[in-house]
Amino acid sequence: MERLLQERAIMLGSAIDPSSHVTYTSHLQSYLNFCKIHNFDIEPTPDTLSFFVVFMCHHIQPRSIGQYLSGIANQLEHLFPQVRASHNSALVTRTLAGCNKRLGSAVGRKDPLSLDDLQFFLTHASSSHDDCLFLAILFCGFFGLHHLGELTWPDRVQSRDWRKVIMRASVCIDTSTFHYVLPTHKADHFFEGSTIVIAQRPGDLDPYRIFTAYLTSHDARFPVLPALWLKADGSVPARAWFLARLYAHMPRSIGGHSLHSSKATFFASQGWPDDRIQAVGRWSSEAFRIYIRKNPVVLQVLLHARTTST
Repeated sequence: MERLLQERAIMLGSAIDPSSHVTYTSHLQSYLNFCKIHNFDIEPTPDTLSFFVVFMCHHIQPRSIGQYLSGIANQLEHLFPQVRASHNSALVTRTLAGCNKRLGSAVGRKDPLSLDDLQFFLTHASSSHDDCLFLAILFCGFFGLHHLGELTWPDRVQSRDWRKVIMRASVCIDTSTFHYVLPTHKADHFFEGSTIVIAQRPGDLDPYRIFTAYLTSHDARFPVLPALWLKADGSVPARAWFLARLYAHMPRSIGGHSLHSSKATFFASQGWPDDRIQAVGRWSSEAFRIYIRKNPVVLQVLLHARTTST
């Protein structure tokens, strides 16, 4: 019985991602601080949670409070089994809806990268290893519909997980394509993995040439290190490292999400059907519908492509 209890504890600890655990712990701390400030008992009743919603909506965007409530429910469920019922109660959901209507604001979305932007970075890059790495991540992110977090490590050390790192051993180079295994992504909660295939393109903006040039430098410097993406000092690049190089030449309206949205827009302009873009971008059905609804540029391009094809 003791062994079963130990194993169950380990499995329960593995149920959520380490980065999610760090975030949920932060959300719980906000809730505990709120209870301390207002002399509330920490039991998450509908009353207490609704007051927490009202309090937090004056400090953060109301659209983020739902994530806080989910984190609190995850962290307190073993102590207060009724927390999810309180979270979903009419009092809490209606309070949150009212906060969104009264205090909500439009989401600021990052602009997509263009092929001209890729050409700019290619023209101004040197032959150094780190420049080759930056270009390879940029081009693979664009043509592979990656989120930046799939190609770099989180800045927060506690959120880093070697299981999510793309490995050099998974790379395969063919005559006109290359592919590698993405261990996990947002729609893959069980590390089933996805094979990312990127094809050669004519002209200067050829991800095949950019990637193989980086791979040559990687293998010469780090013949035994397992990770695919490595800086000149042998470390896995962090998100901040990539963004610092990006912002050296791009405005802040461009960001990490621009990689994913840029190629989705490009594929839509080429007449790809939305189900194919969804599959290549590794979206779940619901996530893709939300993405299209909240990104009118992509929706407009999809509709224009359909009109042109008919």
